[in-house]
Amino acid sequence: MQMGTIARWEKKEGEKISEGDLIAEVETDKATVGFESLEECYLAKILVAEGTRDVPIGSVICITVEKPEFIDAFKNFTLDSAASAAPAASVPPPPTAAPPPPAQPSVQAPGSSYPPHMQAAAPPPQPTAPSAPAVTSPGAPAHKGRVIISPLAKKLAAERGIDIAQVKGTGPDGRITKKDIESFVPPKVVPPQAAPVAPAAPTAAPPPSGVFTDIPISNIRRVIAQRLMQSKQTIPHYYLSIDINVGEILELRKELNKEVSENIKLSVNDFIIKASALACVKVPEANSSWLDTVIRQNHVVDVSIAVSTPAGLITPIVFNAHIKGLASISKDVASLAAKAREGKLQPHEFQGGTFTVSNLGMYGIKNFSAIINPPQACILAVGTSENRLVPANNEKGFDVASMMSVTLSCDHRVVDGAVGAQWLAEFKKFLEKPTTMLL
Repeated sequence: MQMGTIARWEKKEGEKISEGDLIAEVETDKATVGFESLEECYLAKILVAEGTRDVPIGSVICITVEKPEFIDAFKNFTLDSAASAAPAASVPPPPTAAPPPPAQPSVQAPGSSYPPHMQAAAPPPQPTAPSAPAVTSPGAPAHKGRVIISPLAKKLAAERGIDIAQVKGTGPDGRITKKDIESFVPPKVVPPQAAPVAPAAPTAAPPPSGVFTDIPISNIRRVIAQRLMQSKQTIPHYYLSIDINVGEILELRKELNKEVSENIKLSVNDFIIKASALACVKVPEANSSWLDTVIRQNHVVDVSIAVSTPAGLITPIVFNAHIKGLASISKDVASLAAKAREGKLQPHEFQGGTFTVSNLGMYGIKNFSAIINPPQACILAVGTSENRLVPANNEKGFDVASMMSVTLSCDHRVVDGAVGAQWLAEFKKFLEKPTTMLL
């Protein structure tokens, strides 16, 4: 995690916070986690609004104090106003503008190595001191003719080519914040060619060009982009494909589904996960990771499964898949997929894994090549099954078989071509003779 989103504040300003209370929910790269208090305090000021995206680790998000009488001292305090006012402090304001000096408050900053309630203690604004966080009175008017904008918002506006004169600030004294820049929608400009030549022209004006929608990049989408770029740029991929007759699997699946409880419905994917894990036991080189100085060969098989969610792709893990039965694997997959789509996966449920399976067969995809999930060495891309004519030793000379195509993507630094081919041979053997998975 490098940045997070304040998904929701569970406490309001002025509220008492007891030890263990949930202060806020923070959306990380791939999950939403609770931000708890480890001591009793009072929430004096919320500095990062609910819904704010891309808050860097270590950022100050709120201020807590020990006693309720200290809350008023931070009523009008903002980090932006403190930062912009401090350099311009040449004449201290009247002593009456100074707030009562409270005890050291706690500044909450998620992601630090310290407990959230013990982040670097910061005193309240001291207007009489040049180094104070705020040196102007809370109601000081903005300079006439000057656009007040935070440094981060100014940088963001420059990157996006946004005219800050058109942006309405929602911060203190009309200050333009990062949120204002991100939510800014420029006014539509009618292209010159769209104007009709004459009022009586019978043809309609062409649709306006250059109309588009900017979709903010979510944390999960940003991580996907970074990891896939890293994978394709640094891992020497090569691909091996093979066709597998899954007729016996389909028949066995029907039989077993009659025997298991109503809450469990085995899928072909459950058999694929089990066969993948057993093939990794047979060919451990495929169950390895490149760690620059060593190749780590794993002794257990934790299969990551690619799950599509509204926010993007995530790969929760079926741990110890090589020693689990089909019913147990099916339960794990159903539970993990549901939690992934609801954004409730815990970090340990999707971080790690030794081998990945990506199945697009349910979408009718015949075959594809998947991108390796680093630091793993292999990922299996599974296509749909379809009836095909195959040679047979009968009167017709052919038969109809249910065939499925799979493609194994390998990291050539770890898995040589012959090793990848050996893994596929073992995998095919398990699926075409599923009873061998019992041995």
